[in-house]
Amino acid sequence: MTSSSALFRRSSRAAYALVFATSLLVTPIALANSANAQSLGYASTQQNAFPSNEALTPEARDAEAGVLPERLRRTVVPFASSEAPGTIIIDTGNTALYYVLGQGRAIRYGVGVGREGFTWSGVETISRKAEWPDWYPPAEMIRRQPYLPRFIAGGPGNPLGARAMYLGSSQYRIHGTNDPSTIGKFVSSGCIRMTNEDVTDLFGRVNVGTKVVVLPKIAPKNAPVLARGSDTRTTISVRPAPPRPQAAATTLPSGQQATRLNVSSVN
Repeated sequence: MTSSSALFRRSSRAAYALVFATSLLVTPIALANSANAQSLGYASTQQNAFPSNEALTPEARDAEAGVLPERLRRTVVPFASSEAPGTIIIDTGNTALYYVLGQGRAIRYGVGVGREGFTWSGVETISRKAEWPDWYPPAEMIRRQPYLPRFIAGGPGNPLGARAMYLGSSQYRIHGTNDPSTIGKFVSSGCIRMTNEDVTDLFGRVNVGTKVVVLPKIAPKNAPVLARGSDTRTTISVRPAPPRPQAAATTLPSGQQATRLNVSSVN
């Protein structure tokens, strides 16, 4: 019995010693791993460690949700103009399009306009309307951006969006977009772009032959002011833009489809 008890005590002491030694080895490793994790920026993920929606500003929440700022949303505004009801006036500098209602009012839409070097001004008329139009990039655009496809069939992936209104014999259009984040910006090659919802609304209001007045980005100092407000300034001082040659379209075999193109600088 004595020898058995002694053997048991020696075994217990050995087990305790083993546990103690193991703890000494594991603790530094755990501490090192924790330090390394902290240095890499993922040490401890605690509840509420990430910012909630409540922490975002209203503008950031709107941008995240794809909502346009208030000044770019479709709305009826006071608008004094000598232009007849039904006329479209595009205020390039303020990225706004007005559809004149008459009696001192207009519908204001936010638009995207030409980037630096591609803005223009003048008077045109709507020569054609198309729903979910096909897109044939003009030859001069292909020379600038040779990676562009030669044809994109109408649909959600088409840069012209849901509707297009062609301006005279020029290469310019008022059209929708598959990239609404470009509304309110100077990004296109001269076309006027709108959200698909807004262009569909405008499309239903205008006819072929509708007058379109495009104001210069920077209006002359002596130009009369048509409408005043905290977020909009519209002037009228326009000269007909010089005619632009119509580039020949390059078509591909019928029925060819193209993948979604989301290039902010086209059209």
